Amino acid sequence: MSLADVQALTFDTGGTVLDWHRGFKGAFHRVGMRHGVERDWSSLTNELRRRSMQRMLNAGEQHPPSQNMDGVHREVLDALLDEAGLGCFSDADRHHIAYDAPHAFECWTGFDEMLEALRGNFMVASFSILSYRMILDTAKHNRLNWDAVFSCEGLGKYKLLPQAYLTVAEYLQLQPEQCCMVACHEYDLDAARAVGFKTAYLHRPEEWGPDTPPPLPTAPDIVAESHAQLLDALTIGHRGAA
Repeated sequence: MSLADVQALTFDTGGTVLDWHRGFKGAFHRVGMRHGVERDWSSLTNELRRRSMQRMLNAGEQHPPSQNMDGVHREVLDALLDEAGLGCFSDADRHHIAYDAPHAFECWTGFDEMLEALRGNFMVASFSILSYRMILDTAKHNRLNWDAVFSCEGLGKYKLLPQAYLTVAEYLQLQPEQCCMVACHEYDLDAARAVGFKTAYLHRPEEWGPDTPPPLPTAPDIVAESHAQLLDALTIGHRGAA
């Protein structure tokens, strides 16, 4: 099957849709200001994200996951604050950073308009390791109209496990080849491709902050550096089915 056969787009959400770096860093900065302390909030933000991802990717492989991403964010944050000597951060401070802030992450500028345009030709779904509540809260906050929401919390199998991708295709009543995984993470695309998904890489050069742009991959079916490029590529592919 070719791109012309794609009927559904499944979007990674944590980095591809939402600007987590700016959101977490802003929360760290606000709490730090209240306590009169300063740290390298950008580095703490990236370490919070990195450790949380390590904890959740492939969860459910051996036994049912005991936590969702919200719980992991809090546990990782507590450990990081202890290591950084920031015991002055109260329980309310920690809840703000680990829960309130990520549930109000902003989407990347222009994503909402692209999403609406794509929904004219495709089923468009959030497919994420984020908790259901986080996906729903950020959707409301950014006025994102998903056709469906697939959280690995409900699937019981987390990316990058093959069963996570196959179950989403099954729920959509499609063959894997009729689904296209859209992500800014090459490892997510690699896992999706391995079970038959088409793949589209949407470049987010500032996902980890302005100083750490990721490289562009070469393997996906589509490589887009902007919303306009992704929309054009998918629209052309869809017209090919006519």
